[in-house]
Amino acid sequence: MNIAGAFVIFVMVWWCVFFAILPIGVKSRWESESDGVDGADPGAPSDPDLKKKALTTSIIALPITAAIVLIVLSGVLNFRD
Repeated sequence: MNIAGAFVIFVMVWWCVFFAILPIGVKSRWESESDGVDGADPGAPSDPDLKKKALTTSIIALPITAAIVLIVLSGVLNFRD
């Protein structure tokens, strides 16, 4: 496995983890104290906190990617056959 393959695995794992973390802790406008932006949908999140979720996703995705790369490099999973 080369660097490009490991990067592709990281991106795939990152997006899977990001979509799993995305709904955690989100409050819609009608659930929060602040009314938010005028004209916005009432179900839209008042503060999605995307920077924190992206950082959390990266921290979680790195060891998962490392484990996948180590499994592939060890030969337990062989995609060449």
